[in-house]
Amino acid sequence: MTERTKNPLWGGRFEGGPAALFEAFGHSLDADIKLWRQDIEGSKAHAKMLGAQGIITSEEADALAKGLDQVASEIEAGTFEWSEALEDVHMNIEARLREIVPEAGGKLHTGRSRNDQVATDLRLWVRAALERCAEGVREVQRAFLIQAEQGHDALMPGFTHLQIAQPVTYAHHCLAYVEMLERDRARLLAARDHLNVSPLGAAALAGTPHPIDREATAKALGFERPMTNSLDAVSARDFCLEAAAAASICGVTLSRYAEEVIVFASSPFSYWKPSESFSTGSSIMPQKRNPDAAELIRAKVGRLAGAFTALTLQTKGLTLAYAKDMQETKPVTMDALEELEKTLLVCAGMVAEMGINPDRMDEDANKGFATATDLADSLAADGVAFRDAHDIVGRLVGLCEKEGCLLSDAPEEKALQISPLLTKERLQRLTPKASIEAKRRTGTFPDSREEVRRWRERVG
Repeated sequence: MTERTKNPLWGGRFEGGPAALFEAFGHSLDADIKLWRQDIEGSKAHAKMLGAQGIITSEEADALAKGLDQVASEIEAGTFEWSEALEDVHMNIEARLREIVPEAGGKLHTGRSRNDQVATDLRLWVRAALERCAEGVREVQRAFLIQAEQGHDALMPGFTHLQIAQPVTYAHHCLAYVEMLERDRARLLAARDHLNVSPLGAAALAGTPHPIDREATAKALGFERPMTNSLDAVSARDFCLEAAAAASICGVTLSRYAEEVIVFASSPFSYWKPSESFSTGSSIMPQKRNPDAAELIRAKVGRLAGAFTALTLQTKGLTLAYAKDMQETKPVTMDALEELEKTLLVCAGMVAEMGINPDRMDEDANKGFATATDLADSLAADGVAFRDAHDIVGRLVGLCEKEGCLLSDAPEEKALQISPLLTKERLQRLTPKASIEAKRRTGTFPDSREEVRRWRERVG
């Protein structure tokens, strides 16, 4: 960092400068330096529009474009000298531009305020970040489809209350996450669509008397249209909240899977086995193989949910139009989306390389009376009222618990005492595979391959 100048671009009205402590307190360069590409992109669109409208000459517009390209090259090369004295990324770039093209540089801010400039830059950054996160979701979905393809014949117990409930296929379990992630992706893209309107040209809050063309700058920056109300344009930060909310909900999905990895990879279950690439060991216990990647993914949702909470509290009581409070929304929003993007990439890798133990899953799919509901359904299909069937099977389960056997191995004489319908033939048909094959209505897929194929066509 350098001290390029102590004269802030807003300093004309002041005789003195801010206290050093307050000046440092108000700096946002460390956070908003990430906006430099968007700031230059927005400034180039604004300069081109100023030239096209005759507000500045075409020569000045060309000089501004070349100067901004030079600034971008310096930043990319690492030779740009950032100055803490200039508060933020916007003033740093403009100050350097005025060194490169002194006369034209001073005209760039015509018809523009930092208020609409910052709002534009942040929308551009969040838009791109949401698009990257949406693609990250696709990567996780593709990883789950790999798992579903490779393990389509594997059976496992389905759980409620983390108690064995009914048999399912491993592929069906994976496809549940594909569905969940599709909704997460839709929320991220909806947030992207909602923010895709341009605040540029709203100036400080009330517009500008200069004959600017807001439609031209909106189009140049990929926005659908200019925002209608100038007060709303500079004051709106709901797009940050919506992006953080979508990120938080997506984080919940990833956290749920991470918890399952942690549980199902533990020795009491041993269903799944994270690869060495996404595991760590212990500094003292040589045998340990810890699911650290899953544990970190599980924890990230706290950070994502915290971002939404922080943004809500930062913006909940702000009057129109701009307040310095909004400066604090930038690092929170950026951190949430950056963390989600990284979490998605790690999760995709972890899922793609997940190992499974089909024998252990199949073993437990036969435990816990997982086919009890199927027995009740078969009785109901033969005309027994389902509540009566439920009671009959409940008593049979109690018998089998006492006898220490599976439903299919229940003592025939005692089973028939509960109900004459509990024949040996009926009970021996109670297998996890038969349970799964019997369920062919929408939402259940005994053969997951067709469902995987449909998802492959959708996600690529």
